[in-house]
Amino acid sequence: MRLIRAGIHYYLTGLIILTLGIALTIQSTMGASPFDALLVGLHRTFGLTVGSFEIIVGLTMVLGNALAEKKRPEFFALITSLVTGIGIDTWLFLLGDIVTPGTWYGKWAALLLGTILMALGVAFYLHSKIAPNPLDRSMLVISSLTGWHVSYSRAAISVVLVILAASFGGAVGIGTLINALFGGFIISFFLPYVKMIKTGFRKRGENMVS
Repeated sequence: MRLIRAGIHYYLTGLIILTLGIALTIQSTMGASPFDALLVGLHRTFGLTVGSFEIIVGLTMVLGNALAEKKRPEFFALITSLVTGIGIDTWLFLLGDIVTPGTWYGKWAALLLGTILMALGVAFYLHSKIAPNPLDRSMLVISSLTGWHVSYSRAAISVVLVILAASFGGAVGIGTLINALFGGFIISFFLPYVKMIKTGFRKRGENMVS
């Protein structure tokens, strides 16, 4: 019951949808989000799976956040990296021979659908209270240390990620720019609708109990 109250179903639903969106943007070959573009670059350079590097980079961020704040590492946050990494590899395996768009229209369709699904997944994920995301935690740490607004911290992280992704030959392209510019707005669009779904299920549960 404690996990249900924490929103485990929204957490898992969100990560399943999110990782499907990530896989579609990668398969589009039009450019993934700054973070995912780096993961693809590391995969191309060192050979491990994209999902494996989700976990490795997540661990690096957890340790970096701990050093920056001079606190003990929040290893609990690695749960999200682990689940996300498994989800990305699973979807890439399932979609590998199915979603291989060769036309301009097919690539744009995969990119846009992937971007929308990523935002929807995050909207679901944000309505849970399970495990923090190492990347989001890094954003808050930078904001706290510098006094910058969270949006500026996120932008700074995105710039660093894109530079690193490009240096490793990652999936940087028009999709990277679209995700960086519009991802937040699409998430904001979906948040109230997911909240309506959550409120509706809660009321149904209360009526069944009563």
